[in-house]
Amino acid sequence: MRPIAVYPGSFDPPTNGHLDIILRATHLFPKVIVAITDNANKYPTFPLKDRLKMLRESTKHISSVQVEFFSGLLVNYLKKKKATVIIRGLRAISDFEYEFQMALMNRKLNKGIETVFLMPDEAYTYISSSLINEVSRLGGNIKDLVPHSVEMLMKKKKKGV
Repeated sequence: MRPIAVYPGSFDPPTNGHLDIILRATHLFPKVIVAITDNANKYPTFPLKDRLKMLRESTKHISSVQVEFFSGLLVNYLKKKKATVIIRGLRAISDFEYEFQMALMNRKLNKGIETVFLMPDEAYTYISSSLINEVSRLGGNIKDLVPHSVEMLMKKKKKGV
């Protein structure tokens, strides 16, 4: 039996970089759960239901992807889902230290969990959700940086709809 992978994150909003990592993960694992969390250290731009909607719309064409939300410890969520792999994206060396620390903590909490680091296409290495939020808020074009459904929802949000 091939392992189930979980790609956790706040996805606020989902970007083309996130989608690239999701697609790469589906080439390695038969099932990828994209698990959205409400990080207490962050103040989300979009409520959880909007992030779920955006990711489900953006991944509906990928049959091996499931989009859910979770709270609490990631290792407990993996156990509940019978998953053994955590997917994490690395855009730059600056991401590595934090991600390495998290991977070691997750391994300490559950020796049966492995973290797999994937790098997005170089076209997406500079994209982050916080940068997308700032560019959109300031009136910049995000068309090639996020899925179409995300772009439309961000435009509606900006207009106050």
